[in-house]
Order: sequence, then structure tokens, then C-alpha cells
Amino acid sequence: MYVKELWRYPVKSMQGERLESADVTSNGVAGDRLLHVRDPRGVLTGRTRHALLGVPAATGADGEVRVAGRPWNAPQTAELVRAAAGPGAELVRYAGPERFDVLNLLVATDGAVAELGYDRRRLRPNIVIGGVPGLAERGWPGHALRIGEVLIGMLKLRARCIVTTIDPDTGEQDLDVLRTIRHGYEGTFALDSWTAAPGTIRVGDEVELVDLDPGRARPRPGGWIVGAPYLVA
Repeated sequence: MYVKELWRYPVKSMQGERLESADVTSNGVAGDRLLHVRDPRGVLTGRTRHALLGVPAATGADGEVRVAGRPWNAPQTAELVRAAAGPGAELVRYAGPERFDVLNLLVATDGAVAELGYDRRRLRPNIVIGGVPGLAERGWPGHALRIGEVLIGMLKLRARCIVTTIDPDTGEQDLDVLRTIRHGYEGTFALDSWTAAPGTIRVGDEVELVDLDPGRARPRPGGWIVGAPYLVA
């Protein structure tokens, strides 16, 4: 098996950027979801503001996030965010653990994506593992992926939501995607994961499936959606 793709999402619920390498820290992929959208009532995501999912976001050479090619804090960006998410919506920088849904890494596999038959971007993974047969990932919870010095623990299969129904290119909704996941895959797809040992990984790196030390601390799922930050027990 090998690292097929790496993804980072500089702004929560906006489009992701493909990477050739990634620093994987105890807080997930460096630079992931450093910004989010909120209004006076709280955090806004693609679950209720589908238009956000079509907004491009990337990290510039200076390390600053750019939205649709402009600095994230530019007046034109503020207008774009309000148009996508409603009056009062704004971008906020926040690096706390609550910004992640459930855990701080999501792992997908090429075999399972092929079985599903839909664009893997709908799943919003951080890491796509290549060379994986069929639905093998469904037996991976409780194990780990060793990628050089990096160790990624896999806690459970991810329960999927309405975000998977939005086409990442057109913004059109196809409810059959979520129906397929619910009826064919028990509502779950890809793996809620965390960094058990940090380091740098690169596209093409060899990946080994290993047992997770039973004595190693497991995280407790959290996030704004769950209602509490995740914690390592």
C-alpha cells in the first residue's frame, strides 16, 4: 500500500488543496482547518450552507490562507463569504481542537472509493491510501497505519452526513450518494483517525497496516458537531 493522495482544507467546509507532502502533527495535518465561518449564532458549515463547499481555498507561499485567490481577510473575501453563508457570516481564525469533526484526521482508501462509485472529494479525506482491495478499510478500526516515522491510529468508521451529497465541482445536490452510503455501508465510510506519532509523509510513501498497541491512549471523539473538543484518554 502507498500514500496516493494528501489533502488539506485551510477553511472548514471550503474546497481542499492537494499536497505532495504534509507535516502530520498531534493536531492533524499542519494548516488544516485554521479558519472557519461563523455568524452571531455560531459556526456555519457545509451541512447547512452548501455554497461554502464550492469556494476555493488554498495556502499561499507566505503561509497565509487565500480564498478564491484573495487574502482571507480581504474585503472582497468578506463579501464572498456573506454571499455563500448569509448576512453576518464572517471568517474567523481558530486553531483549537473543536474545529475538527470527530477527530483530526480522515483516512480513505482507493478500493472503497471505487466500490462506492462517487468522487472521493465528497468524502473530504486528508489521506487517501492506494493499493487497498475493495472494502478492506472496514476491518481497520482499532489498527494503525505506519508511514515512515508517522503512526496514524484508526478509531472507527466515519458516520457520513449531507455534505457527501454536494458535487464538489457543480454544487448540485444528489441525495442518492447519502442513500447509497446508508443502505449499502451502514451510513459509514472512511476512517476517523488521529496522529499517534507525528512526522512528515509524502505522496508515494509506503504504508503498512499494523496492530495498535493496546496500551496506547485512544482519543475521545469531539468537535463542534459533537459538542466538545476531542481528548486523548
